[in-house]
Amino acid sequence: MSAPDITSADELAPETRRALRDLILTLADSKRLIGILYAEWVLGAPELEANIAASSISQDEWGHSRLLYALLSDFGDDPEKLEHERDSSEYCNIEALDTRLATWTEFVVANTIVDTALTVQLEALADSRYAPLRQRVQKQLEEERFHFGHGAAWLRRLAGAGDESLASLQRALDERWPAVLRWFGPDDFGDKGKADGLWNGNGGELRQRFLERAKPVIEGCGLALPATDVDFAAWDPASRRSNRAGPDPEAVARARGDRNREFLMD
Repeated sequence: MSAPDITSADELAPETRRALRDLILTLADSKRLIGILYAEWVLGAPELEANIAASSISQDEWGHSRLLYALLSDFGDDPEKLEHERDSSEYCNIEALDTRLATWTEFVVANTIVDTALTVQLEALADSRYAPLRQRVQKQLEEERFHFGHGAAWLRRLAGAGDESLASLQRALDERWPAVLRWFGPDDFGDKGKADGLWNGNGGELRQRFLERAKPVIEGCGLALPATDVDFAAWDPASRRSNRAGPDPEAVARARGDRNREFLMD
């Protein structure tokens, strides 16, 4: 007999409630940031079709983040403040998004591995006992399938464009890879939430699922899979980060909508 649904955060034990709240926030912050970083390529991609795809993916991620922020009202947070009133140091995004996607190559690598890591975590919530979250995950996963296909297709295309392009891909992959693996946490991270039916995998299991999905795409393009050992010495389980410097302040300002508010005030 399956355990009954949890319909309110008030039904959770304090420790479990905090862990679920932290997970939703890191997903929301990561999706908000990746949406902003993708948006910077809406007019700068190599071709018109890629511009359109960047716009579509960016809007998807922005919409996902808004749904996730809204869920946090059940935990006593003010979604409006989370979206518009935090500094960079308060963000809990995956550290692979701390720096801008300065080249199309970096966009493609982020689209391939960062997006996939977030999707693996979302999939672990698809049958969560916490009904408000479970009910919002399915549509996001449907859209993420397109994101993965887009990233994989461009990875293959750039990898086949010559030695210099392949080397640029490898450098971008090597740079962001450690932060992606670290984001899932130590192998036993999330054991309690898994036992309570809030998600279906701990840190080690989710990292392995990510590797099983990413490895064939990466190696199939002639790229070398970076090292899979992870250093958790400075890792914080609440923010799922190893530093509190936070993402690029300008990207956060855009995420907050600072320029829009300045325009309205003028």
